[in-house]
Amino acid sequence: MFDTLTERLDGVFSKLRKRGKLHPKQVDNALADVRTALLEADVAVEVADDLLARVRSRALSEEVLKSLTPAQQVVKVMNEELTVTLGGEHRPFTLPGAPPVVVLLAGVQGSGKTTACAKLAKHLKSKGKRPLLVGADLDRPAAVDQLRTLGREIGVPVWSEGRDPIKLAKNGVKEAERTDADVVIIDTAGRLHVDPEMMKQARKIKDVTKPAHVLMACDAMTGQDAVVQAREFMRDVDTTGFILTKLDGDARGGAALSMTAVTGRPIFFAGTGERLDDLEPFYPDRMAGRILGMGDVLTLIDKAQGTVDTEKAAAAAEQMLQGRFNLEDFLEQLRQMRKLGPIQDILKMLPGVPGGKNAVKEMAEAVNEAELRRAEAMILSMTLEERRNPAIISGSRRLRIANGSGTTTADVNQLLKDFEGARKMMRSMMGGKRLPGMARVPGAQLKA
Repeated sequence: MFDTLTERLDGVFSKLRKRGKLHPKQVDNALADVRTALLEADVAVEVADDLLARVRSRALSEEVLKSLTPAQQVVKVMNEELTVTLGGEHRPFTLPGAPPVVVLLAGVQGSGKTTACAKLAKHLKSKGKRPLLVGADLDRPAAVDQLRTLGREIGVPVWSEGRDPIKLAKNGVKEAERTDADVVIIDTAGRLHVDPEMMKQARKIKDVTKPAHVLMACDAMTGQDAVVQAREFMRDVDTTGFILTKLDGDARGGAALSMTAVTGRPIFFAGTGERLDDLEPFYPDRMAGRILGMGDVLTLIDKAQGTVDTEKAAAAAEQMLQGRFNLEDFLEQLRQMRKLGPIQDILKMLPGVPGGKNAVKEMAEAVNEAELRRAEAMILSMTLEERRNPAIISGSRRLRIANGSGTTTADVNQLLKDFEGARKMMRSMMGGKRLPGMARVPGAQLKA
């Protein structure tokens, strides 16, 4: 997500930081490089120029240039103005009106629209809503089948009775009333490109269902094409906001930076992965921080709060306090870590990871899903007594564990070393001592 842009901007601002006092020409040169980076990321020209004009106006002020840390002040200005470009204040997604509240999803084929419907349904379900998915995309072969499959996976019913998409959508709302669903999410037809017939059908569905929201699914990888499409949807169906999809790929990110600035409509959500859990509320300030390499700890905290089992976490804390942290607790740590998602995504949310992009990549390769699974397999190959009392795991027991988990005795030795390091770190934390260093992440040295 924005890897190339982040790297380019980091290079620009690193040069500024090496200077003491800044002169207007140096600021102008830096902003010219920023403009090039933005345009290469497929940000709309008018958006990039407007952003940099605001940044330049503030960065060349006497207050910034004569400050003790002018480069840092320029970065601060860039962060604040980038936040404005991305939408300014966070706009929470609300469902106004009496239930069932209708949400219409539109977009071109390949934008991830159908998957976005399911992700939104799962998100709303986690907030206590009772969603109904309506499959009104009858133009794309297997679109309804895909929605049914996704609906089963997340435990949300799907309505798709009929051959006329307009009548189907209208009857879907009636089905929601009959079944006491309080949110209706309608997947409408897409095309390979925006065309009059597609827009006419979307307008008719909007007329008969009276949606509270018309959301457009925008593929972040399409760059300025997505901005052109957004303008057309705005004109024809009065889009209320966007779901930015595929932000986890090698997207240049121009769509994210341009969408709100061009249309005046907010990005409500960002799809950050293939899993149906990978839908994040969009926070302009947090996204600006990610783009500028400042991390996004608040989103990481939100993610942890949504995935970590609080009762198990409390029980583990009690175990640590009493000095009874064992391999069963260690196994639970591994499982909680896997729930947070790919380690590379987690590391990118941490500010100031030494070594930048390459270090993140190396750490992610060392601690990947396969390695965590292997660590879990080794612990599950132990007896209950061994998990609760690792001190009894002798050489012959280690060989048995290795054979049972498809690993080597060296892997088992490393796992036990990791466990002991984690236990020492926990003791230091609970005792209020200063830690000499961070404990190694479980599984980081396990190699095939």
